[in-house]
Amino acid sequence: MLSSLPRKPGLGIALALTGALAPAAASAHVKWFAPYIVDAAPAPITRTLTDPWFWTGIVLVLVFFIATRLVERTAVGETTLDAMDRATNPLWFRLDDFVRIVVAGFFVAIFSVGGIYLTPDLKTPAEWVSWVQLLIAAGIVSRKTMPLSAAGIIFLWVLALRDYDPFHLLDYLALGVAVAAYLVLESSGREDWRKHRFEVLRWGVAIALMWSSLEKFAYPEWFFPLVEEKPFLTFGIPRDMFIPMAGVAEFTMGFGLLATPLVRRLSAIALFVIFTTAVYPFGRVDLIGHALIMAIIVVIAVDHTRELHFWSWIRRALVGVPIGLAGALVIFATAYWGLHAAFYGTDTRTMAEIIAEEGEMATHSYSLEHPHGPQAMETLREGDELPPIAPAELGDTSVADAYAQSMMGMHDEMMAGLRHEDPDVAFVLGMIPHHQGAIDMARIQLAAGNDAENMDLARHIIAEQQQEIDAMRAWLEARGIEMPDG
Repeated sequence: MLSSLPRKPGLGIALALTGALAPAAASAHVKWFAPYIVDAAPAPITRTLTDPWFWTGIVLVLVFFIATRLVERTAVGETTLDAMDRATNPLWFRLDDFVRIVVAGFFVAIFSVGGIYLTPDLKTPAEWVSWVQLLIAAGIVSRKTMPLSAAGIIFLWVLALRDYDPFHLLDYLALGVAVAAYLVLESSGREDWRKHRFEVLRWGVAIALMWSSLEKFAYPEWFFPLVEEKPFLTFGIPRDMFIPMAGVAEFTMGFGLLATPLVRRLSAIALFVIFTTAVYPFGRVDLIGHALIMAIIVVIAVDHTRELHFWSWIRRALVGVPIGLAGALVIFATAYWGLHAAFYGTDTRTMAEIIAEEGEMATHSYSLEHPHGPQAMETLREGDELPPIAPAELGDTSVADAYAQSMMGMHDEMMAGLRHEDPDVAFVLGMIPHHQGAIDMARIQLAAGNDAENMDLARHIIAEQQQEIDAMRAWLEARGIEMPDG
C-alpha cells in the first residue's frame, strides 16, 4: 500500500530509498490486479531475517529516523515544525470539515461504483449494500447521525465476513474502526474524548500499513505479476531486492506515523506523494480505494498537535524510535504468522507448492475486470514444470477428425451463447466454449504431438484457459445466470 529516506548522507542512499518507497505504493495494490491465495502457508519468517536487502532497508530507515530526531531536538526542528504549522493553518482550522467531506465523498463514490463493500477488492452481488453506503454518507452531514454512520461502517465490515476470509479482512479492520471511531469522537460533546479524534485516525492508518506490508515478506509471489507487468515501478531494481525493501519502507513509514511530530509529519508527506503518484498508472479505481488512507495521511501532515498521549517515552530518548520500531516488528510479525497458523494450521501448502501442483493461483480475488494473473503465470512458476495433464483419448479417431469434432462442438455452443440479448453475458457465454475449444485442441496435441516446445505450450494453454473459464463461470453464477454444461 512506502516510504522515503533522506537525500543525505549520499546519492546512493537516496536512490536506494526512492526505489524502496515510490514503487511500494503500487505493489500494495497487487490484490486488485493479480490473483492470490490467502490460506497458503506464508514464507518462513527466517527467509526475511536472512535477507540482506531487508536489513539494508532497516539500516537506511534508522538513519532517517535518527537524523530526524537529532534535528527535532534542536531549535531548527522547532522552527521547522512552526513553519509547517503556518503553512497548513488554513486546513488545520477546518480539518474536521475536510475529514467529513472526504469520508462522505468516499461512500458516495463506492455507492456509484456499486458491487463492493468497503474497497474495490471486496466485491458483492448484493445491490442493497450500495444503498447502505449512501445512507452512511448522508449520516455524516449531521453530528447527531454520525454515530449511526459509524455503526454502518462496522456493519459493512462484519457483513463482508460472510463472503470473505476473516484473515483477509484484517487488512481493512483497523482503517474501518478508525474512521468509525473518529465519527463517534467528533460527534461527542466531551472535549476529553474529542481531542483524540485525529489520533485514532493516525493509529488506524499506521496499523493498516504495517499489517499489509507483511505480505511482501510472507507472500512475495503475490507481487511477481505486478512487477512483471509494470517494471517501471521498480526503477530498475531487481525484483528480489525491490520487494523486501518496499516492504520495509511501507512498514517503517507506517510506524513513523506514530512517532514524534517531525518524524510523523515527514512520513505522512512522503506517503502522500507516493500514493498520489500511484493514481496515474492504476487509475480512478486506485484513487477510490485509497481515498480514505490518503485523506488521513493529509490529516497527519497537517496536525499541529505536539503531544504523544499513548507512548510519550518514545520522545525522551534518542533511541526511542528505533526501540519502538523493533518492538513493532516483533509484535506484528508474531501476530501475522501466529494468526495465520491459528486460522489455517501449520500444514498448509506454500505458494510455490500450490503453483507447482495446480498450475494456477485462482482465488476469490480473480475477476474479469482485472485478469492480470494468467498473463504472468510463467513468471509466478519461476521455471517450475506444470503438473501432469491428461491428454485426449483419441482411440481410433484420427488427429484431423479429433480437431474437427472439437471445433464443431465449440462452434455450436459459442454461437448459441453469443445470441444472448445482454452483450456482456453473450461475451462470457461465447468465450467459455471458445476457451474450452482451445483446451480440447491442447489435449489432442498432448495425445498426438511430439515437439517438446509445443507440448509445453499446450500445458500452459490448458492451465491458463481453465483459470479464465472458472473466472467467467463465477461471474455468471454471481449474477444468477445459468451456466453452460461441461
